[in-house]
Amino acid sequence: MVSHGDRVTGKVALISGGARGMGAAHARRLAEEGGSVVVGDLLDEEGAALVAELGEDRAAYVHLDVTDLRSWDAAVAAAHERFGRIDVLVSNAGIFTRGNVVDATVDDWMRTIEVDLTGVFLGMKAVVPTMRAQGSGSIINISSIAGLVGFKNRAAYAAAKWGVHGLTKTSALDFGPDGVRVNSVHPGSVRTAMTADLKRGLGQVPLGRDADPREVSDLVLFLASDESAFCNGGSFVVDGGETAGNALREDA
Repeated sequence: MVSHGDRVTGKVALISGGARGMGAAHARRLAEEGGSVVVGDLLDEEGAALVAELGEDRAAYVHLDVTDLRSWDAAVAAAHERFGRIDVLVSNAGIFTRGNVVDATVDDWMRTIEVDLTGVFLGMKAVVPTMRAQGSGSIINISSIAGLVGFKNRAAYAAAKWGVHGLTKTSALDFGPDGVRVNSVHPGSVRTAMTADLKRGLGQVPLGRDADPREVSDLVLFLASDESAFCNGGSFVVDGGETAGNALREDA
């Protein structure tokens, strides 16, 4: 793949859930701007296809189970072996479950927290030591607007995404002195495979549409680049105005 720019030239990014959807869009965008990407996922065929698309000089694939610290450690080791460093972690992997605290199953609750929150914790646990050693790094945790406001009948998902938000804040305090920045991204409605079956209108979005994954990737690119060198502990919203207020209320 031919680079179109150089905003992250020389930087290496590890992206969880990177084989498709938003993760793949992030990988493409970073590669376009000169970055090298390590795509981590459980979807081996799709991950290999994305690496072939991006070019093996710029991309590599690792089988990554975000709920397993050993798998994260292996991914970090593979990134170092292939590219020599890790400058950016994009914790993008996630699942979505429905139900309030009565209707949701305990298994759904546990699995959602394990993937969407513990997976982010383990990713940071795996990469922070190497970022500390090099004195720099940008960790980008993909939360959701469900990590900023309540979402009806989404108990586990909202709890996990709020947890990612809080974990980001405290980690920014913990690791900022080491030169490691930690920020969260909070997308609203985005066109991906995970959201394709949601029966959710867009009347609550002032812009009147959902987002293309690339629009989220542009924000990820900014946070990965040195343009955001003073951004740490931030909660970056990309939602078309959905959390700005009550867009469904008629004027009196």
